Amino acid sequence: MTFNNLDAIDMDILKILSQNGRESYIEIGKQVNLSRVSVKTRIDAMLEEGVIESFSVIINPEKTGQTVSVFLDIKILPEYLYGISSELSTLPFITDIYHMTGSSKLHVHALFINKEELSVFLEQKLYKMHGIENVNCDMIVSRIKCRKGIRP
Repeated sequence: MTFNNLDAIDMDILKILSQNGRESYIEIGKQVNLSRVSVKTRIDAMLEEGVIESFSVIINPEKTGQTVSVFLDIKILPEYLYGISSELSTLPFITDIYHMTGSSKLHVHALFINKEELSVFLEQKLYKMHGIENVNCDMIVSRIKCRKGIRP
């Protein structure tokens, strides 16, 4: 099993785990026609090689009171890019930060309890950061499709 070329069984295991990360080795083995031990060996190898980064739970943010979900496109002067990225990454309501192609730009996802919390963040924190040239904030109206991780 090489990790540059995962075989069909590895891909099937990844697909099963992406649908239910708590699926038992026995049940996965039944679905891919392998023993429990063989399934465990393959999963352990994919963990070791970083193909599988971690197992986690997906929490519905609305059920925990985080009802405002936004995407921020932030254009930054190049010399400030990594400092601002680092500072944003420490904030608990920031869920994802991506450095995008083109001029120094970040694409950021954040979750807030309400619009007031978002407003305070924008006005008292983000807009005051040195090096930011432009901020575009788009609020999510509804989630149509959400996939975590990659498609196996």
